[in-house]
Amino acid sequence: MTHPVHPDQALFSGEKAFPVLAACEHFAGSEKLILKALALQDELGPVFDITCDCEDGARAGEEQAHAQMVATRINAPDNRHKKLGVRIHDPSHPAWRQDVEIVVGTAAEHLAYVTIPKATSAAQVAEVIDAVQRVARGAGRTAPVPIHALIETHGALREVQAIAALPHLEVLDFGLMDFVSGHHGAIPASAMRSPGQFEHRLLARAKAEVTAAALAAGVVPAHNVCLNLKDAQVIGSDARRARDEFGFQRMWSIYPAQIVPIIEAMRPDFQEVADGTKILLAAQANDWGPIQYEGELHDRATYRYFWSVLKKADATGMRLPAAARQAFFGAR
Repeated sequence: MTHPVHPDQALFSGEKAFPVLAACEHFAGSEKLILKALALQDELGPVFDITCDCEDGARAGEEQAHAQMVATRINAPDNRHKKLGVRIHDPSHPAWRQDVEIVVGTAAEHLAYVTIPKATSAAQVAEVIDAVQRVARGAGRTAPVPIHALIETHGALREVQAIAALPHLEVLDFGLMDFVSGHHGAIPASAMRSPGQFEHRLLARAKAEVTAAALAAGVVPAHNVCLNLKDAQVIGSDARRARDEFGFQRMWSIYPAQIVPIIEAMRPDFQEVADGTKILLAAQANDWGPIQYEGELHDRATYRYFWSVLKKADATGMRLPAAARQAFFGAR
């Protein structure tokens, strides 16, 4: 008797797998805030990542001590889910190499990713990637360190497709506030909030170019922060617009109260999850050939779509139908 073929093997054999990541990336700039985020991660489960921030978190003159603290936290036993990454200083800052040497060199084994801010060209991002991987190999890490790159300058947006195609890239982040400030007043401050951030022509263009480049390269596009820290309705609305109108698959959080609204807004529609389960189970039973479901034809194209929906549902902590969990994710 042959075993059912898993969707990853049937639908994506030989292809680069699209990263399945948490829908929320939470930034923490101090040891106190990192510990608070870790406690919340224990409570909610591994449904959001935590970025330890060296760029904005380190006080001037204390960059080395801050990087050492971040490395210690990444290596600590309370990093149970191994979902702590780091944002280093930007490539024009004298501390970025020190950040890499300390954080990657000390915590390579447990480091989830490295985020590169304020790059102005693909060559600049490539230089940092090379340094990160070299230090990680020197520290004994065999797998490459995933890289996240911030698109928040004119130069980075101009070369966004080249940046998205760089090796080891996992996420393209859009940095709204620095991008707006780089326009020297041509974009009003109101466009840092909704609805302007989605409707101003220059920002809509930039966001669309980031998501298009990321998705074409098999990289996850991540949306900028919401400046409203506590209103769940506003935060959730921003996340839904980012997902539904621009294709973002992930969003930043800068305050603990933002995490749950972002995750909930980024979750797939429950009906799509239910339909996808039935369609994929029927397809698997038919050796992944075409099927009919409720009077409609489905084949490998729709199977790939619904499999991505189910994986995103799992990553966001949705309660999957028991049949889907048993067949595709194991009975966990």
